Parts: sequence; C-alpha cells; structure tokens
Amino acid sequence: MKNVAVVGATGAVGHELLALLEARNFPVGRLLPLASARSVGSVVTFRGEQIPVQEATPETFAGMDLVFFAATGSLSRELAPAAARAGAVVIDKSSTWRMDPEVPLVVPEVNPEDLRRHKGIISSPNCTTIGLVMALKPLHDLSPMTRVIVTTMQAVSGTGKEAIEELEAQTRAWVEGHEGELPHTVYKRQIAFNVLPYAETFTDNLYTTEELKLSAETRKIMGLPNLPVTMTCTRVPVFVGHSESVLVEFERKVTPAEAREALSRFPGVKVVDDPFQFVFPTAIDAAGTDDTLVGRIREDLTNEKGLWLWIVSDNLRKGAATNAVQIAEKLVEMQLV
Repeated sequence: MKNVAVVGATGAVGHELLALLEARNFPVGRLLPLASARSVGSVVTFRGEQIPVQEATPETFAGMDLVFFAATGSLSRELAPAAARAGAVVIDKSSTWRMDPEVPLVVPEVNPEDLRRHKGIISSPNCTTIGLVMALKPLHDLSPMTRVIVTTMQAVSGTGKEAIEELEAQTRAWVEGHEGELPHTVYKRQIAFNVLPYAETFTDNLYTTEELKLSAETRKIMGLPNLPVTMTCTRVPVFVGHSESVLVEFERKVTPAEAREALSRFPGVKVVDDPFQFVFPTAIDAAGTDDTLVGRIREDLTNEKGLWLWIVSDNLRKGAATNAVQIAEKLVEMQLV
C-alpha cells in the first residue's frame, strides 16, 4: 500500500484523479488531499470517507510515497522539489517540469522506460500532446515520421473551472436573447457559438505557448528531437474533449488499412472509422472515457506518403488524471516506488 498525497485535490483534475484512484483500485494506504490556503476547510470524498483538505506546505509531504500535483505551475515549482526531498515520487501535471532534461515526460503506453531515469519528479504531458502521441507512436513504428501538422480544437475545461462557467453563462445569455458580444473574462473574446484561434498566450513569434508546448513535448516523448511538428491550437465551445486534425508524413507510404490495423492493436487507442455510416470520433464520444479515439484515416491528396487522422480524447481523463494514475501504476509495476 502507498501513502498518496494529491495537491490541487479540490480542482477539476484533482477531483477526477481521486475518482480514478478509487475506480482503478490503486493501492492507496493513506490519502492526503492538499490545496492552497484558500481551499483549507473543504472536504473530499474517497472510498466513502470525508477527508478534510489541508494546506500544501513542504512539511506535509513527510511519509508520502507518491505526490500528485494537479495544481498551478507556481505551486508545483515551489513544492515539488520539497516533496521529492521528503522521499516521495512526484507526478506533476503542470507544465513546470516538462521540458527539464532531468525530468521524464511520460505517456506510459508510449515511453514507459523513461520512468527508470526519474530523480524524484515525473512530468505528465499537456492534454493535447497525450492524445497526439498515442496515435503517432503506433504509426511511427510502421514507418519513421518525417513531418507532423496539427490543428487542435480544444475544450474549455482545458482552461479550468472558470472557463466552463463562462461558457455556461454565455450560452444562457444567448438563449435569453442578449445581442452583441457576450461578457467575457476568462477568454479575450466570446467563446459561446464561436471558435477562438488561440490557446493560452501569444509569444514573440506569433505562436501561442500552447502550440509551442505541443511541438516540444511531442518531440521529447517520441525521442525525436528533430521531428518537424507544426501546429495551430484553437479553443471551441465544447465542455470536455480535445479534437485534433493531423497530417502525418512518413519515410514510406503507409496505407490507411495498415494504419487502422496498427492503431487498433495499440493499447489505449480505439479506431472509430466508418465515415459512410457517419461513424467517427467526436468530443461527446470521448468524454468520460480513457481511450484515444482515431478516425477519418485517409491518404493525403498532395503527398502519397501522407495520412490524415482525426483524434479525440477526454482532456480531463487520459489528457490529465488518467495518464497521471497510469504513471503511478507503471511505477508500482516496475518497482520504482
């Protein structure tokens, strides 16, 4: 049995993480829910028990075997090293440690062996990156990739609880007949009934931080530092489920039939691909599941070595909480914790 702490236990990802630890029967001995000072006094439910939330401080990690960070990057930057020094293995969901060369960035189905080189902190990738590499790995095993082009359509839950509430409020206002652009604070423009051609913040090269993370993280996880990955990330009025339109180019021609077979065999991937019957993955299909759904598999019309894919995954589950729990499960399996 493992003593487990969850930092950010009161947030959307933290809530999902607790539910998955329970549902997947992870060997939790003692559970310690932690959060920032403003959440102290809240309670979480785990295995039928009401457990009070404590403030996360360096001292709270004593005796913990595993510490999940499902909180802000600043809290992770401040406290993850303290948890590791206390002897725990940290699994962090923020972007803080992802590109640190000393920290493994892991999707267990794709690069589990990277866990062996951890030095106390393991990073879980961006929710959009996870769905992408889950589909890329079995295809790259068929033939090395030479280029990846991605356009994402990302759900508001990827931004957080406030974004979900903003979409709900704008939708109600629109139904009630309000005209003009609806009030907004989380996003710079109205999200309801709209598509925003950005995610996170713009950088000097006019790409957003989300786009640059997707590119860099994909290369690191796949172990392909020179792979050309180019992308546009958008935000859409969907509550849960990130969708991605992806063009993959290979060293040799990979047929759609080969791709479907390889994807079908890969753990955690489900092929949903019968377009003439309007069978393809949508965000609604992915919500509440742990599988990465792949469909619309077809040859590129301009490059015989290119394939188009449509990828959808639940950004709160496999994109966040499930991947973190799977990392913990793999650590136990590999006797690394």
